[in-house]
Amino acid sequence: MQEQEKGQAQELAAIVQRIVKEERSLIQATLSQVRRSEPNGCTKITVKPVELKGDLYYQFSSFCGPKVLHENVFPEEAGERLTGLLTEQFRQGLLQTGTADYQVLISKKGKVGILTKPATKQASAPKEHNRKKNYVLEEGVPVPFLVELGIMNAEGKVLAKKYDKFRQINRFVEMIADVVPHLPQGRPLNIVDFGCGKSYLTFALYHYLKEVQGLDLRVVGLDLKEDVIRHCSGLVEKFGYDELRFLVGDIAKYDDLQQVDMVVTLHACDTATDAALEKAVRWGASVILSVPCCQHELFRQVKSDVLGPLLQHGILKERFSALATDAIRAKLLDIVGYKTQLLEFIDLEHTPKNLLIRAVKSPKPLPEGERARLVESYGAFRDFLQAEPYLERALTPELARMGVGR
Repeated sequence: MQEQEKGQAQELAAIVQRIVKEERSLIQATLSQVRRSEPNGCTKITVKPVELKGDLYYQFSSFCGPKVLHENVFPEEAGERLTGLLTEQFRQGLLQTGTADYQVLISKKGKVGILTKPATKQASAPKEHNRKKNYVLEEGVPVPFLVELGIMNAEGKVLAKKYDKFRQINRFVEMIADVVPHLPQGRPLNIVDFGCGKSYLTFALYHYLKEVQGLDLRVVGLDLKEDVIRHCSGLVEKFGYDELRFLVGDIAKYDDLQQVDMVVTLHACDTATDAALEKAVRWGASVILSVPCCQHELFRQVKSDVLGPLLQHGILKERFSALATDAIRAKLLDIVGYKTQLLEFIDLEHTPKNLLIRAVKSPKPLPEGERARLVESYGAFRDFLQAEPYLERALTPELARMGVGR
């Protein structure tokens, strides 16, 4: 009898290996009927192929209470993972390919039964599959704050008029996911969102880090508009987001926390962005995410005979000043110890505020030679534009120690 059961288990492993690794024909696998119920345990897992940066992965989505945890696994590992889940954790599985469905039933004593049935799914053409976007927050999986904010309906379907906002939120969550490894571990995290506004992205940040990633954190959203803060606070109570709070306040005057690990500032106007960046640097924040808005400071300052043909046109001067402002911000953050990137936040057709500054604090001090080159490059650029940037003035003590000054 044991030999028979062993043979059945080997047959299951062979089928999984063939459709996942060799043929790569798996369209979807659904595992259900857990063997033993555990507190906050996962009651279902789905597996489907996804393409990321040209490579094939299998995405394991684990449904654990209100959370859905995602993990992308190479085909070489996915077959063994899937077989292990079927033989150790779940009693039922449906493996769907373009040519057949495999119904897997496992008894309480571990006996494996495999039924081969006609295919119920059709494989997508490769090109169509490659074009399909795989979002961190999946359509079809209801997320409370997205439902409340009118982006999804109760079944998780994204409303047609809100799809651009849905894409923007997912792009933001992807950027959050990228910086998670740079956050401190082993202690609660403090995160501040300056100029949070209606807080679509504040709720997205909290949901992903707290509900999906399971991190211990405290998030504060700050804005000057009392009605907006009142509305957001009501949503916090409704969702039961105990570690998220919203406050009315000015960025430059906020001093409630002594240590902050991540600073987010989205569409803070003009030098309010610089005030938030100054706070982040003084806190020693591990991560800074900033989408600037309405950069007027350099528009009033920049002068250059060489750039005369550009600066004589108001619209060109405005765009150039905005780009130069963000270049200055990025360079100053590099000088004070961050690795800074300027990224596209969302496509231009969705919003003109499409540039995000992402800065991650370097684990080690910059070598003196490298810092000196950054300082020289920054000074030459600033002086060429005849600019006096707010952020440089705000960070004068820190920058003076590093040789930045006039």
